[in-house]
Amino acid sequence: MNAHAAISDPQPAGSATGSLVLAPSLERRRLQCYIALICVDIVTLLVGFAVASFLYTGSASVAQDLVLAQLIVPIFLTIALYNGTYSIDSLANVGIALGRATVALTLSALFVALIAFVTKSGDQFSRFGFLSGTLIAAALLIWNRLSMRGFVRWRCGQNVRNDLVIDDGGPSLEVPGAIEVSAQTLGIRADLDDPGILDRVGSVLRNIDRVIVSCPAERRSAWAMLLKGANIEGEVLDEQVRALGAQGARVLGDQGMLLVSAGPLGLRARAIKRIFDTVFAAVAIVVLSPLLVLVALAIKLEDGGSVFFAQKRVGRANRFFEMYKFRSMSEAQADRDGLVSASKGDQRVTRVGAFIRRTSIDELPQLFNVLKGDMSIVGPRPHALGSHAGDKLFWQVDRRYWHRHSLRPGLSGLAQIRGLRGATENESDLLERLRADLEYLEGWTIMRDITIVLLTIRVLVHDRAF
Repeated sequence: MNAHAAISDPQPAGSATGSLVLAPSLERRRLQCYIALICVDIVTLLVGFAVASFLYTGSASVAQDLVLAQLIVPIFLTIALYNGTYSIDSLANVGIALGRATVALTLSALFVALIAFVTKSGDQFSRFGFLSGTLIAAALLIWNRLSMRGFVRWRCGQNVRNDLVIDDGGPSLEVPGAIEVSAQTLGIRADLDDPGILDRVGSVLRNIDRVIVSCPAERRSAWAMLLKGANIEGEVLDEQVRALGAQGARVLGDQGMLLVSAGPLGLRARAIKRIFDTVFAAVAIVVLSPLLVLVALAIKLEDGGSVFFAQKRVGRANRFFEMYKFRSMSEAQADRDGLVSASKGDQRVTRVGAFIRRTSIDELPQLFNVLKGDMSIVGPRPHALGSHAGDKLFWQVDRRYWHRHSLRPGLSGLAQIRGLRGATENESDLLERLRADLEYLEGWTIMRDITIVLLTIRVLVHDRAF
């Protein structure tokens, strides 16, 4: 079977979501390994040049030769971060780790030599000391990489990646170290018309790094569509891959697999985005706290009902979460499922509610969703399950709708700053927003997020809020 042990009959334990988590997250443990390797590599380079200098000239020029190491270290780390020296593949395969680390050191040494040549400063350093320091550092780098294998296994176990094989009635597949599950046993399927099933699939995929689906040909398209919105590297078995020798596909044993999805952001990008979200949300809550208190008092004084309104929305990986807002409708008429969009002159909206909706103040409690990790400052807006465009549910208008959930939903997004807000009376209203959301997913940068935040200020007050 597999190294993790197959999951054949999970029993409910607490919440439905919690009972479907098949493996602990390894992402934080991998990050600990990367940090440890970076620290060890820095010490290794410094020690390598110090030892070379001491053996060659004694203690007289150790400090001078360490300047070379200090030049190499930042260049080495830059190259190493970009060539995958600190990556899942390097953690999993010692050969890849040694090769990439050696390449990074070689290139950084050549770069420093080029700088010395161009600036004509080579005569200030011993060529033999530089070469011997590089060779000793390389030897120590290899030795340390081999020694760190025990540390990696201690933190991550035998497998540094959580692989999952979902058997949905397709060809059998053996993947060493993978978790193997039956779609039928878990009660999951690629049903793009059932958000509840998609939430269940998202729960199964929680903490999984790569998923392989084995299913009949007629269900492959649906699984591919589902996995694109699941924020995961996803593959679907296809017997023709091996026969055709398809480029960009993977062959394991006798089976071929097509890569149909991948998370839109890498580890560094996700870390940067999450730090930005957390800091921005925390600062905003502190700065806006007087306003939040005043709005809460106004809502309470108007009709004595609850201050906040929580509604189930679809978030990252198609999983459900409770989104917070200031209550803007009367308590008895609040639409928990979002079946009817608010319209101009809507009798459900209170006087305070009309003001906070028009000024977007009703959205401010979502800053707490950001701190919880359910939402981001910038991303596709989360929609209610019962939202319609014309007479169709959102996902019935365009199947690509599910792709937008590969990132955390946001307080604002590309669609919002383009004025695409308010009720979706026609299918075209949704399609315009969907195109903007998919465009955002294709080209994320932190500067783009900051730009969207700044441009959001222009559309806080808008005539599409009823």
